[in-house]
Amino acid sequence: MSDASLASTVKRNDRVSQRDIDSLLSAQLIVAWAGEKGDAEDPASQRLGWWQTNLVGEGAEYEFKDLLPNTWRWGMLQAVRHAAKIHDASVRAKDHDPDRLLTLYSLGFEIDEKVDERLVQFKQNSKAIEEVLPDVSSLINGGWSLDRFTAWVVKHGKELTTTVPAGRRLKGQPPEQIHALLGKLVAGLAPLADTYPMPHFKQEGK
Repeated sequence: MSDASLASTVKRNDRVSQRDIDSLLSAQLIVAWAGEKGDAEDPASQRLGWWQTNLVGEGAEYEFKDLLPNTWRWGMLQAVRHAAKIHDASVRAKDHDPDRLLTLYSLGFEIDEKVDERLVQFKQNSKAIEEVLPDVSSLINGGWSLDRFTAWVVKHGKELTTTVPAGRRLKGQPPEQIHALLGKLVAGLAPLADTYPMPHFKQEGK
């Protein structure tokens, strides 16, 4: 990574706030949930199918309740986020230098770690999802709606992208402010596709 890119990453880490972390976590959980395949036997639960899981819904709810009676809701969200992160990593691997890609699920070690820790904190404290992450609660509790998810995506704006083997590359340089970077990464999901489009920025190399 070049000195300029390293400096930009350092600035981004320095400027991250708790509100930024919560916004990142919310977006990651919403996209992870929307990207699930859902229950093949229940058309109402079927979602985008970007990853072949059904971890948030009635089918999985009973199992998580048995395993995690006090934190099962967070357990479901933690599991589906993990599935999304694995899929994101597999798509990033299609690039010859995946470590330089900034995606919704890969924003650099320090930021990624802060988001991981925040989720664990909420889970350990048994916080109500609607209390700490209201955007997540409002979308998921309302059940799956393609129109509602699309509206959530497009409210972040519109971005120019280029299709590459590792998804959609966003044009321009990644913003230093986390909230601006997050907005562009979410906006890059539009138009929705049959496979995970993975909007991303590629940081400058040496």
